[in-house]
Amino acid sequence: MAIPTYDIAILGSGPVGCALALSLADAAPDPARIALMGPAPAPRPAGQSIDPRALALNHGSRRFLETLGAWPGHAADILTVHVSQAGHLGRTLIDHAELDVPRLGCVVAYDELLETLYAGVRRAGVTLLPERPPRPLAGSPVRLMLADGPRTARLALLSDGARPQGLHREYGQHAVLATVRAAAPLPGRAFERFTRTGPLALLPHPAGDALYSLVWCVPPERARILTGLPDAAFDAALQAAFGQRLGRLRRMGEAHAFPLSLHAGPGLLGRGLVAVGNAAQTLHPVAGQGLNLGLRDVAQLAQVLRPWLAAPDAPLQPLLERHVRRRRPDRALTLGITDALPRLFATGNPLVRHACGLGLAALDLLPALRKPLARHLLQGQRL
Repeated sequence: MAIPTYDIAILGSGPVGCALALSLADAAPDPARIALMGPAPAPRPAGQSIDPRALALNHGSRRFLETLGAWPGHAADILTVHVSQAGHLGRTLIDHAELDVPRLGCVVAYDELLETLYAGVRRAGVTLLPERPPRPLAGSPVRLMLADGPRTARLALLSDGARPQGLHREYGQHAVLATVRAAAPLPGRAFERFTRTGPLALLPHPAGDALYSLVWCVPPERARILTGLPDAAFDAALQAAFGQRLGRLRRMGEAHAFPLSLHAGPGLLGRGLVAVGNAAQTLHPVAGQGLNLGLRDVAQLAQVLRPWLAAPDAPLQPLLERHVRRRRPDRALTLGITDALPRLFATGNPLVRHACGLGLAALDLLPALRKPLARHLLQGQRL
């Protein structure tokens, strides 16, 4: 049988795909036998950001990216997270000192993170194929139908963000994203406020001490209205939803809205096909766990594949099956937390909402309850 064109083809050049390529290249005898498929990041105009997204990366994700030499130059530390529920008593604080870490996490600009990762992949000698990745055909080897002809790979890793098939839930919410300036900022403090329409998060922004990244989850029609409001009306609506903890809030630039849904499918899609990141699961943005879970997929898959990269003729499928089994508990717990929280706090049942408030108060008073949840949000389950 002819030798496959590549040992590994990674389909998707977003942050998860780039981190995967960089992790595997470090262990590969010949990094050019690894192909990363997908467009290169679009160049950013000086001083401007193309993508409105800012990403919350927890402590475990930062350490992982630092080991890859792919930590971006600008980041805003999250030292404390303040969790509250609008209209009800009860709140909890999660602080880095209690968990004995220098920070709970950081916020980085999506486009700067992607540029940093892609530059690292380029330096590592990975083969870059800038066309949009096709859907591969499982087998031994995996077949890839490219514009200039067919290619083959021993293994294809899907990180392209295509919605996985399996568990699906529509939340009836859109996330409104914007950057806001606070008159009375609290350095290092992030906020997660649960409202009747969905969670509202304000995260320290890497572009300035008084700036915050807003993720405001609301029904689709409300999102359409909010993104069309002039600055003063948007500011008033945000102030009414969030309160006065940061003083006067002012929107900086435009707001953007994205629909929210849960999709989760199998990690192993067939012989020689594995899904990671958004190709395996897309989550509600509450608690900012989506990319962090995807990076844990990457770290553990790269660990499993390191010995195989040195001897790619060795049996592969048992390694992939073991990887999927090892990832199952972390995926299930993170999916469960991020699915339950927005639905519980957005319920119209007053008894449930009061119970949620009591739950926040209990978390604040009882470290034995708070610390396990905080530890999981800090780093997930890492084997």
